[in-house]
Amino acid sequence: MENNLRKNFQIASDGVDPNIIPKKKLYTGDEMPAVGLGTFGSDRFTADQISDAVLGAISVGYRHIDCASVYENEKEIGEALEIAMKNRIKREDLWINSKIWNDMHGDGDVLISVAKTLKDLKLDYLDLYLIHWPFPNYHAPGCSVDSRSENAHPYIHEEFMKTWRQMERLVDMGLVRNIGTSNMTKAKFELLLKDARIKPAVNEMEQHPHFQQQELFDFCIKNNIQPIGFCPIGSPTRPDRDKTENDTVDIEDPVIVTAAKRLGVHPAVVCIKWAVQRGQVPIPFSVKRNEYLSNIKCVTENPLTDEEMEVISKIDKNCRLIKGQVFLWKDNQSWEDLWDLDGIIAK
Repeated sequence: MENNLRKNFQIASDGVDPNIIPKKKLYTGDEMPAVGLGTFGSDRFTADQISDAVLGAISVGYRHIDCASVYENEKEIGEALEIAMKNRIKREDLWINSKIWNDMHGDGDVLISVAKTLKDLKLDYLDLYLIHWPFPNYHAPGCSVDSRSENAHPYIHEEFMKTWRQMERLVDMGLVRNIGTSNMTKAKFELLLKDARIKPAVNEMEQHPHFQQQELFDFCIKNNIQPIGFCPIGSPTRPDRDKTENDTVDIEDPVIVTAAKRLGVHPAVVCIKWAVQRGQVPIPFSVKRNEYLSNIKCVTENPLTDEEMEVISKIDKNCRLIKGQVFLWKDNQSWEDLWDLDGIIAK
């Protein structure tokens, strides 16, 4: 962790006032900052580098931090949060997300998982807790796309609901204020919404100009589920195992580049502006101060025009970058089987 911030944390003079960051009100009444810092970078950056970024991000105005147990850096992030909270940052002004990993879906495991996350993050409660993937199919961090867990199997709604019931109890216990999903599909949502006692407040999903998921986005909004968008600029630092030859590059799209030239900013900034103005909550990741500062500052100034928003809505290339191949459960499957593209849950 940067020694100057570790030893002398302070609010940056060139940062953004958190009070002017837009917020999204959830159906529960809680308000979530409309841009956050992602922390998935363990394939390329150390836990300490990411912890540095969290502390630096808080100093420049971030109050929304998106974490997950599988990122293997929550303990280090907890050290950053502790420093910030000992130096003028109130816990109630932070919005901290985390996620339960696939190997902790069993009876009693959800409580064990959240307890470890709370201990690591040095918190008494989470603002939001998500089921990371709707499958219990486990893979080790950093494994190849060909890796399969021995007990891998398709989505089974009855199993998922057993996990969801445990998530609901976390709310009852006061350990978690809101619960939600990640990497869900409309077909799976329809089952969950029918059976849930506490509805999901949020769905975290891949969203960027080349993968807008308009149908699922509209479904979430219609059902008062706030979309959080990961990979908001097309995740150029995503793991190599998630890259394929047909992937497109959002920040090289002529429409994005043209808007960036008008504003005098990096194309990545245009992607963040588009996300917030569209209505999702982007969680861009960066360990570089100039990048995470520009990512939050951009949502407070110089919005995209209606014309630019309209043009960007037409450059969707249906290019999913995080395909999830490691969660397949039988031979000769395609990653498309994970996403219920025909509206039917694959068996």
